[in-house]
Amino acid sequence: MRPTLSDYKHLSTGKVRELYEIDEKTLLMVASDRISAYDHILSTPIPDKGKLLTAMSVYFFDQLSVPNHLAGDAEDERIPEEVLGRALVVHKLEMIPVECVARGFLTGSGMADYRATGAVCGVALPDGLVEASRLPEPIFTPARKAAVGDHDENITFDQVVAAIGADLAVKLRDDTIDIYSRASMLAYDRGILLADTKFEFGTDPGGNLVLADEVLTADSSRFWPVDGYAEGSAQPSYDKQFVRDWLTSDESGWDRASDTPPPPLPQHVVDATRQRYVEAYERLSGRSFDDWPGGE
Repeated sequence: MRPTLSDYKHLSTGKVRELYEIDEKTLLMVASDRISAYDHILSTPIPDKGKLLTAMSVYFFDQLSVPNHLAGDAEDERIPEEVLGRALVVHKLEMIPVECVARGFLTGSGMADYRATGAVCGVALPDGLVEASRLPEPIFTPARKAAVGDHDENITFDQVVAAIGADLAVKLRDDTIDIYSRASMLAYDRGILLADTKFEFGTDPGGNLVLADEVLTADSSRFWPVDGYAEGSAQPSYDKQFVRDWLTSDESGWDRASDTPPPPLPQHVVDATRQRYVEAYERLSGRSFDDWPGGE
């Protein structure tokens, strides 16, 4: 008989995930259907989003030949029935307080930094790049992880060195670029460009670097279709950029600069966002979401 969530101690609530303690060595990480944008947790959930994020992470953890935090599969008997399909049993780690972002294309906050300084997180880039330009090579553009409701702050590599030491900083940078590069090739073979992505790492009791949290999901990455890609304009996407675009559209009526929370998402945005997450998972993994525990 499976346990219930009430059998575990609740440790923390993040923008999307809930964390519970199973025992002294393992945690239960539960992905919700919440969606966040522009440092706000939106009032409207996206159905099945937690399962889709979990399914995508499991697929890529399996594909990447790097140590990760998984301590069981998606149907582990320690996972309560009420969260089956959107929860994972993971090893406890000492998390590193750096968001490890890799970029292969210029967009988002990277585009804003480039327009202002000609660089992204202190990495100088060639003149003349435009929205969605492919970079000469992938770059490491770290951020300082913020509390819920605050904005992650882009930082330079030197700031990472100052925070965690040179050896670990170099290891983080090299592993981030390596994983991004290999994932980009996998995605390209499926007809998708991996514009950028965020990784989080921790260290185990032996001091080994371990890939943790979510990996290569539609929340932590920008996925663009290969077909029709052309630099110079915003690209269609399989990620939550669709939600960001609606929030800043005239239809939403929301003033991002104000202190007011974003409005509820209309049903057509909810449905289209869910479909993009499903398509991202199915195209990248080659699997049907119907076959995932609780998928439909």
